[in-house]
Amino acid sequence: MEYDSILIAPVLTEKSNVARDIGHYAFKVDPRADKRQIMEAVRRMFSVNPVSCNIINVKSKPKRLRNRPGKTATWKKAIVRLSAGEKIAIFEGA
Repeated sequence: MEYDSILIAPVLTEKSNVARDIGHYAFKVDPRADKRQIMEAVRRMFSVNPVSCNIINVKSKPKRLRNRPGKTATWKKAIVRLSAGEKIAIFEGA
């Protein structure tokens, strides 16, 4: 698996914005990726040193559109902790 295809998108929510202050960054990742691949992709793409990675499988939720039942898609989220003093410039607006 190529490292540029592992990280799909950053997760930008109020909770993830607060977590960024302590060095935790959230990403939507490829469902086939494991912790080591995700940490290596973050290290190569952003030139930082990740310390740990937690993975969460986000389950689908029921939705209704015009009285038709359906579900949202399931996806995989990774929360990567960086070593002290490091930041990812893209998240900081630079």
